[in-house]
Amino acid sequence: MSKRNEENKVQDKKKTLLRLGKYLMQHKLMLLFAIILTVTSNVFSLIGPRLSGNAIDAIGLSKGEADFPRVFYYCTLMIIMYALSALLSYALSVLMVNLSQKIIYKMRKDLSDKLLSMPVSFFDRHQTGDIVSRMSYDIDTINSSLSHDFVQISTSAITILGSLFMMIKISPVLVLIFAVTIPISLLMTRYKAKKVRPLFKKRSAKLGELNGYAEEIITGQKSIKTYNSEDVYIDRFDGKNTDAVSAHYEAEYHGSTMGPSVNFVNNLSLALISMFGAILFLKGKLTPGNLSTFVLYSRKFSGPINEIANILSELQSSLAAAERVFRLIDEESEPADLPAAKAMENVRGNVELRNIDFSYDGIKTVLKNVNLKADKGSLIAIVGPTGAGKTTIINLLMRFYDPASGEITLDGTPYLDITRDSLRSSFAMVLQDTWLFGGTIYENIAYGNKNATREDVVRCAKAAKIHNYIMALPEGYDTYLSEDGINISQGQKQLLTIARAMLLDSKMLILDEATSNVDTRTEKEIQSAMTTLMKGKTCFVIAHRLSTVENADVILVINDGEIKEQGTHRKLLEKGGIYASMYNSQYE
Repeated sequence: MSKRNEENKVQDKKKTLLRLGKYLMQHKLMLLFAIILTVTSNVFSLIGPRLSGNAIDAIGLSKGEADFPRVFYYCTLMIIMYALSALLSYALSVLMVNLSQKIIYKMRKDLSDKLLSMPVSFFDRHQTGDIVSRMSYDIDTINSSLSHDFVQISTSAITILGSLFMMIKISPVLVLIFAVTIPISLLMTRYKAKKVRPLFKKRSAKLGELNGYAEEIITGQKSIKTYNSEDVYIDRFDGKNTDAVSAHYEAEYHGSTMGPSVNFVNNLSLALISMFGAILFLKGKLTPGNLSTFVLYSRKFSGPINEIANILSELQSSLAAAERVFRLIDEESEPADLPAAKAMENVRGNVELRNIDFSYDGIKTVLKNVNLKADKGSLIAIVGPTGAGKTTIINLLMRFYDPASGEITLDGTPYLDITRDSLRSSFAMVLQDTWLFGGTIYENIAYGNKNATREDVVRCAKAAKIHNYIMALPEGYDTYLSEDGINISQGQKQLLTIARAMLLDSKMLILDEATSNVDTRTEKEIQSAMTTLMKGKTCFVIAHRLSTVENADVILVINDGEIKEQGTHRKLLEKGGIYASMYNSQYE
């Protein structure tokens, strides 16, 4: 690894720790109370070995020297000190659990808020499973570290410093043993930490990939079974699973070797203390109580070093998880509106695209010199082969993306001069891929219109030909739909989303294969109802079934990102071009 890369990793680690520190500092009072509890608990715990030594010295070397009242006195004090320490440790653990939950709540909220501010292009580039993994697994890993590791490290640090101070008071000579063993422990810990951290990052990444692939399998079950592709996906999943397990094993294996290695060095120091302590005792420079106390403090001193070594491997995992979370939080949000941008009011629905060029990746041009004029109340149909650029035009109309060149205007106002919120609220949209959320039918239809009444919802449901089906359900409009409406048919889901779009008081309507999941009879009923409801609205319709757009004011035929033909259904048939060929092929 180059020196520059190593420096960058150190800087990234510091930045991650600083950002976690900022979350902690948002709860200064709780943090201060946690520090007080930590210090107090450890002070009581550190008094115990000193009292133990005093009790041993009170016993004396011969039977006649024993002072049992003093022995019982020191033993009683020792029990009280350890009991108080345990009580305060319990209070500290409870406090840290509450503190970590507050921090994790804020972190999840920040991540959720960030996701909602992301442009559509971000979700086009990233797997859903990986995003979910960061919000669940990675944040849970951070939570575990904050609630447990923070307390453990703080306790260990105070114990190490307190024990060192007490050992120096008892015998500075014996303390010199740690001048040899501690550097060895630190070098081993540092070496292992550098090796382990990238492995934990890899573990988190592989788990994210596995979650993403699992989500793909679950959502595509019908297609997988239809094409009898179970064996193929089982083999692919086994590969992903093997990669995730291997990454997990490597991280845990190398992380778990840190503790035993440091523990060996600590046991070596204990053996040396016992040997040299016995020599000092024989020379009369140490009492039995002091030697016993020094041994206890040496265990308190070396034990936390061993614990820190074990915790460091967990911290590597937490830091790797935090980096993934912060990397997502640091993703660029959707660009802010221009300072001069204003909310559109009294939208009429005149839309124009002038000389539009667009590319998703900056390399391959998807739209080339597209020009389109849609007057208020007109119905614009967009047809063409798959991949021609139809949906891309919708993405530009909704301003999910901005064109590379050219201009789009609404009522003569350039899109860049309009706030995104007001622009998007001017459209109602029904997509081929339906989306429903966990809630009642009423809530799903009323979604997007906070002022909708029960009567409004029922009226739109009737117009969308879904009212009778809803009333046949045991709880009618209060029937609860599971997530994404998996307990109703695809066609019924489509009708609900159409009713939802009808309820919006918008001047423009986008239908992207909106009737593709309903039967022909229902499709005609919906077309009839929507013809009435679309009056006065500018409508953009993407359709593969050309029979649904015969009454369009203008039909645009797109191929290879260019508008090849445009006109009414009749004129395009008379022309005998691409549209006529597509139309006739559907009726041959």
